Amino acid sequence: MAQFVAFIKGPMVWIAFGVFFAGLIIQGWRFFTMSRKKDPAYIPGTEKKKKKKKKKKSKKTKAKKKKPKTIMDRLQPLIAFADKRWDNLENSMFRIHPLVSVVTIIFHVFLFVIPILLLAHNELFRAAFGFSLPSLSDQTTDMMTIIFLLCGGFFLFRRIFVRRVRAITTWWDFVMLAVTLTPFITGFMAFRQWGDYPTVMLVHMISGELMLILIPFTKLGHMIYFFLYRVLIGSEYSFGQGKRAW
Repeated sequence: MAQFVAFIKGPMVWIAFGVFFAGLIIQGWRFFTMSRKKDPAYIPGTEKKKKKKKKKKSKKTKAKKKKPKTIMDRLQPLIAFADKRWDNLENSMFRIHPLVSVVTIIFHVFLFVIPILLLAHNELFRAAFGFSLPSLSDQTTDMMTIIFLLCGGFFLFRRIFVRRVRAITTWWDFVMLAVTLTPFITGFMAFRQWGDYPTVMLVHMISGELMLILIPFTKLGHMIYFFLYRVLIGSEYSFGQGKRAW
C-alpha cells in the first residue's frame, strides 16, 4: 500500500500531466488535419473594372456636396454596431436561459481558478520548483469551492429532473460530472478534516490525475478547445471571422 501511495504522489502526477499536454497537442493537430482553410468569400463589385474618365467637377458643385456632419451622422456607426450586438444578444443563451448562462460561467471559471490559485497546491509547486503562482486565501477558495459544488449540483439537478435535458443525457455524462466534482469534494473534505484524512487525500489525488488524463480525449476537453474552435471556425457563435471550416 505504501508503494502504491508513493506512486500516486510521485510518478503518476508526471504521467497525468504528460498525457494531458500530449493529448492537447495531438487533438490540436487532429483539428487542423480534419479541417481546411476557408475559401475566400466572393464579394460583389471587387472584380476589376475599366477605368472611366471622370469629368472634372466645378468648385461650386464640390462645395454643395460637402455638408457639415451632424452629431447623429457621427454616432451612426456606433448606433449600427449597438443594434447588431443587441440582435445577437436577443438570440443568445443569456437572453433565453440567463440563469443557466450565469451558472455555467461561474462553474467553468472556478474550475480553472481554484486549483491554480489554491494555496496548498502552490506550496507543493514551490517545494518542487522553487517558485509558485499567486495564491488566494484559504477562506476565499473554501467559499469558491462551495459555490462551485452548488453549480455542479445545479447541473446534476437539470440532468435528472429537466425533461429536455434528461432526453439527451447518457450515463457517460454522469460519469464526466462525477470525475469533475470528485477532486473538489475530496479537497473540501480534506481541508475541513472530514473522514479519514489519508484516504480522502488519496482519492483526491487519484481523481485529480484521472481528470487531467481524460480532459484531452473526452467532453471535458471543451473547456480548452472552446476557444480554439470559436476563433478558428466561422459561425454565428464565433468570437471573430473563422479561418477554417470542416
